[in-house]
Amino acid sequence: MYTTEIENYLRKTGFRAFTPKAALFDMDGVLYDSMPNHAYSWHTSMASFGIEMSEADAYAYEGMRGVETIKKIVKEQRGVEITDEESQRMYDEKSRIFSTRPMALMMEGVKELQEKMKACGLKIVVVTGSGQVSLLEKLEHDFKGLIEPGMIVSSFDVKRGKPNPEPYLKGLAKAGVEPWEAIVVENAPLGVRAAQAARIFTVAVNTGPLPNKMLADEGADLIFNKMTDFRDKWDSFL
Repeated sequence: MYTTEIENYLRKTGFRAFTPKAALFDMDGVLYDSMPNHAYSWHTSMASFGIEMSEADAYAYEGMRGVETIKKIVKEQRGVEITDEESQRMYDEKSRIFSTRPMALMMEGVKELQEKMKACGLKIVVVTGSGQVSLLEKLEHDFKGLIEPGMIVSSFDVKRGKPNPEPYLKGLAKAGVEPWEAIVVENAPLGVRAAQAARIFTVAVNTGPLPNKMLADEGADLIFNKMTDFRDKWDSFL
């Protein structure tokens, strides 16, 4: 059913074949419906430091490492560079507020999608810019039998977060596959940009308030509006 999208991907990358052996999932807004909590925490914590960050901004910056997001916003609003230590202190406050929010629920349809992928022989890897320990600790419990220990790339594992391709390149390495042997499942424009820079077929599932055009403009190879749509279409994808 998606022959055209796959042909466009092969033409764009110059690869001769698309043979998925692994699926690389973002976490926030993909595995968990956690972005509303993140958006609230970003807005509230940054306001306490006199920095304006709307909840819409949180969605636009999603995927970037938190300390990098803060340094970028402070530079834009105040015209100054802050140290890693200052940025980390501000991010710690964001993390504190996030930890007080209700625990995010699993995204509807995502576990069934992974079960279908696993049945097709695909390895599952999580590639997230998050450093929220509370969510990372939930992964192996909530997705037991689907996400194996060690198959997670988080902000603690990279020097350069999304939109740099490093997180997804590390995800490929963990799975032991090449770019044409993987699929990325993302919801954020910066995450799509990172996956495209790594030359991986990118499925964007728009679970947030941003327009589909933002995902398409970053190069998403295929866009769904709900995770359940991708789950239901999986059998016709390969």
